[in-house]
Amino acid sequence: MAKNLVIVESPAKSKTIKKFLGSNYTVVASNGHVRDLPKSQMGIDFDNDFDLKYITIRGKGPVLASIRKELKKANKVYLATDPDREGEAIAWHLCYALKLDPQKTKRITFNEITKNAVKQGLKNPRDIDMNLVDAQQARRSLDRMVGYSISPVLWVKVKSGLSAGRVQSVALKIIADREAEIDAFIPEEYWTLDVELKVPGYKKPLIASYKNGKNRISAEQVDQIVSDISNSDYEVKDIKITNRTKKSPLPFTTSTLQQVASGKLNFSTQKTMQVAQQLYEGVAVAGHGTIGLITYLRTDSIRISEEADQACKNYIQEAYGPEYVVKEEKKSQNSEKKIQDAHEAIRPTNAALDPEEIKGSLTREQYRLYKLIWSRFIACQMATAVYDTTQIESECAGHSFRSNHQSLRFPGFLAVYEEGRDDDQEEVADPLPPLSEGDLAHPEKCEKEQHFTQPPARYTEATLVKAMEEKGVGRPSTYASIVSTIQDREYVVKKEKRLAPTPLGEVVTQLMVERFNDVIDVEFTAGMEDKLDEVEAGKTDYRTVLSDFYQGFHREMLDAEEALKQTRIKVPDEVTDEICELCGRNMVIKLGRFGKFLACPGYPECKNTKPIVEHMPGRCPKCGGGMLKRKSKKGYAYYACENSASCGFLTWDVPTDKDCPTCGQTLFKKSGKGRMRPFCINETCPEFVPEDKRGYRKKTSQTEASDDEAGKKKPAAGRKKKS
Repeated sequence: MAKNLVIVESPAKSKTIKKFLGSNYTVVASNGHVRDLPKSQMGIDFDNDFDLKYITIRGKGPVLASIRKELKKANKVYLATDPDREGEAIAWHLCYALKLDPQKTKRITFNEITKNAVKQGLKNPRDIDMNLVDAQQARRSLDRMVGYSISPVLWVKVKSGLSAGRVQSVALKIIADREAEIDAFIPEEYWTLDVELKVPGYKKPLIASYKNGKNRISAEQVDQIVSDISNSDYEVKDIKITNRTKKSPLPFTTSTLQQVASGKLNFSTQKTMQVAQQLYEGVAVAGHGTIGLITYLRTDSIRISEEADQACKNYIQEAYGPEYVVKEEKKSQNSEKKIQDAHEAIRPTNAALDPEEIKGSLTREQYRLYKLIWSRFIACQMATAVYDTTQIESECAGHSFRSNHQSLRFPGFLAVYEEGRDDDQEEVADPLPPLSEGDLAHPEKCEKEQHFTQPPARYTEATLVKAMEEKGVGRPSTYASIVSTIQDREYVVKKEKRLAPTPLGEVVTQLMVERFNDVIDVEFTAGMEDKLDEVEAGKTDYRTVLSDFYQGFHREMLDAEEALKQTRIKVPDEVTDEICELCGRNMVIKLGRFGKFLACPGYPECKNTKPIVEHMPGRCPKCGGGMLKRKSKKGYAYYACENSASCGFLTWDVPTDKDCPTCGQTLFKKSGKGRMRPFCINETCPEFVPEDKRGYRKKTSQTEASDDEAGKKKPAAGRKKKS
């Protein structure tokens, strides 16, 4: 019997696909890319039409050897890597590295990892799309040119270890520009005025707001209005009763999923993509076997296949009734925007697979994200929500006031999916009193309130992704890596969950603006993305794109090197509120061999330094002092008593804000990710959980359940020697 070899890039994906195919198929994984440009050099031959020098990635030799063994048994080879540019490039590199015979090698793609989708892909094999490969090569080359050319300039002129990226630098500039707007913002004072009206025969007051354009008035104006309306009745001038509709949302794209998961689930962009990848590649679900639960997660399309559309509507009709099915076809709100419509929107592979039914088969993060994707998909095919709205216009002493009321008549898609955070509760408005035009109401209370205009908010990870998408910077597959890279490089830090540039980030941005204006220009970068799309569509040769970019970029590099020849740029120190006890100056943050520390700016006159500590909740179990978070020389976090000199208590376990119900001492929990139940480390308490010889807290009935919930394995006692 002929053997067929299917090569994918992910081991998890290979396990799922194996269960769909018979014994006639062998499924292996390449573990991502097998070839890449060398790390030690540019890898681009500028003098030979931008030829690229690829080498086998270190460590991939055994993987390729294992695949070659399976190749000897196979009569046909199917390359089933992801259905995007990166996946196409991996398939192309596999052909070269394995020296695959073009006659017996085919490329297959599927948008979801289900049995039907995989078998349908096998029925429609094709050749490798070199346009997709060239688009990936062009992006990789552009990023390599920028990174390997500008980064050495930053090492010499700013600080060693820095990096510059073609798209990450633009994302950093977007954040820095917003910070500049905030710094330049001048707040303006304004006042609002609300009046509580007493309506005869109605117990609760009717709230009426002063109406004046945007309802912003000065302090003098509000005092004059209050004086005018005091002891005067209000007359109802007009009552408008209308319906307001709220359309169901569009299905998720990569960027909208990252934005909503951030707001509703408090997931970072990186975490959203990691969990979505797990749901896409396959999860063992009780009663269903191993199955991919969602479609491909890197897409900017909102298209839904006819089959999925009909399945969704059938589910809605059975679960909610025919009146809940959308009456008209939805149109994209971004129909004029250029998108890569190769994939569908992100949706569940089976609309009838309710999240509650499979909750026991998923981790907490998987369940929450799958529920979000499932709810949004079902909602997008549901009817519009309808509200009854009432607007009451009243007048007093020549001043106009307005009262608004809204009540839900028909929930429509809101029966499944609510915009905003899960914990946001929509206030239920009190019913309005039965009023008619000409009725009078007496004021009981006037409430004037002072406000100040607010500067634009700093970007969160989600709003940064939204801004990049709107500006055309980056693509769905790159958003998460861009956001994480600028934080890993310490160009950006999170302050109250919002992104702010560090002094280092501002210095790097300023240098890029002055010397590499094209590279960091938002419109230029967006235009480059459009050119890559043209390469993918076969309209432009990728070497032409590289040549056009390199000519201008090379001139900028030469100019920058000449201008910065004798220059060394100093990164300003970050000043803190910590006061140096020796000289009274505000201490600054410095970076040393073992991380950040506090230092006196008066060096060398004052050489005082301190470690940066973070105050933790809870109390020391030995002396009752406060707990501090510290870092070891190797960068590991540990927790110590603030009275370290006299007490000496320290632990790897994390102090919590909870107290032991038995002894009243602070409870601790194991470090690491996952939901872990706190435990007591007070040696005199009956609930005490001791450590084993390796410093791990022993498992007891109190901690056993939490370890299982977290999915954590016990630490291995030691590695077995190879025979």
